[in-house]
Amino acid sequence: MTGPEQSGGSPERPGGPPRRSGLRNPERAVRGLGAGTLILEALVLVLAIQPIRVVGGGLSGAAIAVVVGLAVAAVLLAGLMRRPWAWHGGTLLQGLLMLAGLLHWSLLVLGIVFALVWAYALHVRRVILG
Repeated sequence: MTGPEQSGGSPERPGGPPRRSGLRNPERAVRGLGAGTLILEALVLVLAIQPIRVVGGGLSGAAIAVVVGLAVAAVLLAGLMRRPWAWHGGTLLQGLLMLAGLLHWSLLVLGIVFALVWAYALHVRRVILG
């Protein structure tokens, strides 16, 4: 395969606007960032259950079910990042996690942290894809 992408030539794409990044496939890179963020969030949520129960106390069975449900939703959304609406779903997930702070204060803290990380991912998406 030869062309501007492989030879390091002009960043112009035929029939389209100039490429804003040096990435070969910017859409795929941004999807990977979103999916990676959601997978990391799911992992942290699942691993946080036991420390919250032991240290913080007061984490009911319903609260644990909510945390596991949010983690499952994050994994599902990570797998659906090819869909444009998945980005909106990820934003909604951050809001739901902060709302879960009503069940335990540490979930609010996790919600704020991951909302900031998600906001950064959205910023990177906007910068790369325009």
